[in-house]
Amino acid sequence: MKTQARIKYLKISARKLRLSADPIRGIRVQEAEQRLAAMPHKGAVMVAEALKSVVANAENNNNIRKSALHISQVKVDEGPKLKRFRPRSRGMANPILHRMAHLTLIVSDEDLPKVVKPKRYSASKSAVNSTKSKTTEPAKVAKPTDTTDSKGETK
Repeated sequence: MKTQARIKYLKISARKLRLSADPIRGIRVQEAEQRLAAMPHKGAVMVAEALKSVVANAENNNNIRKSALHISQVKVDEGPKLKRFRPRSRGMANPILHRMAHLTLIVSDEDLPKVVKPKRYSASKSAVNSTKSKTTEPAKVAKPTDTTDSKGETK
């Protein structure tokens, strides 16, 4: 069963929050808590609070143990921007954008999806090897056959 927690209007840009949210995708909740505790980012604290909230939702509302949960989806969206202006010389002004973000965490007690590693395409290696061998070998030049006799007449 899936359980979600949504935290809106976080005072951090979505780009910075994604730095903390990306490393916990698809892993168990207990491991995610350890990773977030070791991160020195401001966004890691915010993601950890959301994770704590979603685990509490799962335990209280759906009677799911914390050890059975894994993070199935992490979504970071842009929120509204507070637009301010900084005065500059000669009557000009520079804009300042205070960005916000929305964080959605979804945990599930279903089995973790198996990660399938992509297979390497081996034909490219053999093609590279065959082109190397062609370029390293000296070119074969056809030798003309001697069809003339000693007087210079053709046979």
